[in-house]
Amino acid sequence: MKILTVNENESGQRLLKLLTKYLDKAPKSFLYKMLRKKNITLNQKKADGSEQLRVGDEIRLFLSEETIESFSSPRIEAPLPFSYPKPEIIYEDRHVLLLNKPAGVLSQKAGPGDISLVEHLISYLLESGQLSPGDLRSFRPGICSRLDRNTSGLVAAGKSLAGLQELNNLIRTRSLGKYYRCIALGSLKEARRIEGWLWKNEKTNQVNIYPKERKDSLYICTEYLPLSSLALGQTACTYLEIRLVTGRSHQIRAHLASLGHPILGDRKYGNREINRYAQKQFGLEFQLLHACRLEFPELSGTLEELSGRKFTAPLPPLFKKILN
Repeated sequence: MKILTVNENESGQRLLKLLTKYLDKAPKSFLYKMLRKKNITLNQKKADGSEQLRVGDEIRLFLSEETIESFSSPRIEAPLPFSYPKPEIIYEDRHVLLLNKPAGVLSQKAGPGDISLVEHLISYLLESGQLSPGDLRSFRPGICSRLDRNTSGLVAAGKSLAGLQELNNLIRTRSLGKYYRCIALGSLKEARRIEGWLWKNEKTNQVNIYPKERKDSLYICTEYLPLSSLALGQTACTYLEIRLVTGRSHQIRAHLASLGHPILGDRKYGNREINRYAQKQFGLEFQLLHACRLEFPELSGTLEELSGRKFTAPLPPLFKKILN
């Protein structure tokens, strides 16, 4: 027999949902059968799986250890190796972690063998004793504000279920201010708010921007503010701050490129000739785009400690070198 005591990250959900996380390989028919036969009980009483869980509730599994293990996927039990520079922790509290992601690191896995920012997050929490391997059976901390592999900067992560839910709600309602820095080709003199419609080709992982809505396209809105003018060889460039109003795949990169001002180093949407020059001169291998700042609205409850606060991530050394 195994006893599970419901914690804060597990409360508020239905019993069956928790069981499908803990015994994720078990078919629902098996779980229903165990509930019906009282091989799984809630607070020592028969349950049907629809019960909403509260902190301290006791779930008893009258199953052998072999059965439990056979229906459970293997979980991370130790910190994982991380080949890139480890992300810097900008802020941490009970519910939230803000990380400065280096360029070249995936926010989430693209393939089974990848080690992404999510794996680094879980390894850090395991190593620091804030998470146990057993906790991963029913709850996994996660990234809420994802960045492209070669975009650096601030990423928000939820350490608790409540933290994840509240961060995701801020992003969904566009209440979290997300600001970026980049170097764009061309001379931009005035601040602008630009709008359009983004369509993504899932096969090529590339997007197109259109001035009007078309089938399967998504509305986008981007704001930019010129900070300074500079030259790369004979090419005029502009150092920009970007406010991401909507958050779509490749939005900033493709939106600026659609105006004739691609981001320096962008191999997918950029200028090949200037990119080759930057690679030769500075060793630039990716788009020079950095998530520099997160601004939180007035908040209460779970995220109260973040209320009205602004967090910044310093520019990467290569970005500073090119800028200077």
